[in-house]
Amino acid sequence: MEIYREITPLHEPDVFVIMDSFNNGFDYPVHNHPEYELNLVVGISGYRIVGDSTERYTDFDLVLLGPYLYHKWDADVKLEKEGIPYRVITIQFAIDLFDVHLFQKESFYKIRKLLQSSSRGIRFHGETFNEAKNMMIELTKNKGFTNIIEFLKLLDLLSQSTETEYLTSEGFMPQTLKSESNRIQVLYSYILKNFSKHDLKIVDAAAIINMSISAFSHFFQKHTTKSFTQFLLDIRISHSCKLLISTDDTISQISYRSGFNNLANFNRLFRKYRFCTPVEYRRRHKEKYEFDWLKQITPKQFVPSNSKGSDLAKPLKYATKLTHL
Repeated sequence: MEIYREITPLHEPDVFVIMDSFNNGFDYPVHNHPEYELNLVVGISGYRIVGDSTERYTDFDLVLLGPYLYHKWDADVKLEKEGIPYRVITIQFAIDLFDVHLFQKESFYKIRKLLQSSSRGIRFHGETFNEAKNMMIELTKNKGFTNIIEFLKLLDLLSQSTETEYLTSEGFMPQTLKSESNRIQVLYSYILKNFSKHDLKIVDAAAIINMSISAFSHFFQKHTTKSFTQFLLDIRISHSCKLLISTDDTISQISYRSGFNNLANFNRLFRKYRFCTPVEYRRRHKEKYEFDWLKQITPKQFVPSNSKGSDLAKPLKYATKLTHL
């Protein structure tokens, strides 16, 4: 499956852009972009892809996406045909927006942590969703500088919420390990570098930080909330998902490249954690998300990865209400 690059409407003077769409469909490919994105869907159900996560959402959805994290929303065909009203509001802002000196102050610490964690995709629910939805609807009304203040309040709300869920597995985005421990960072780097080795064992990881196996097991569980075996398995499964989507390698080749030395065991574990076989996972993505980029409604908004840089022209128009702030 091709992962497309979206050419977003964000301009250099913008703090953020907000796109407001009613019943506009989801006819776009799996894509990514260097901007942060906060996406709100209200009034319809369907499936959402974020990295190696494919989940169903029902009636509403609110997700914060980090830079270059590929994604796509779909709506149930039956619901779209019935013509039920639904709305999608998307906020995009630059990867370096919070790099300036002001936002390095202590008051913005939680927002910076939120953006760092967004590399795995974060879904918000409960009362946080209700408050954020109302704030995003207000932001679609262009009130000038007031919108900038409300935008910061929105990020502050999300940064303090505990009504959250990470979408991709821990291994999908290496930089998202939450612990500040130097030793756990060393371990994490070691595992990411060596997970494809079939003979990687807990004793090898324990030796990296000079611990006994029992002490290591306790230490690792404390910092990652998972056993070493489960953590390693999560990384291997997530890597296989990326290969299934982005390559034409055989299932056997993908199994081997992901650290599994037994194809039958790989198939069994994949089905257990992704609720389908590797073949079904690949077919589901390829059949559902093939996209003819030459026929897209907004010219050159989505560009395939093998396109030359000179072809990356800004879209001529957007099909949704677009506000620059």
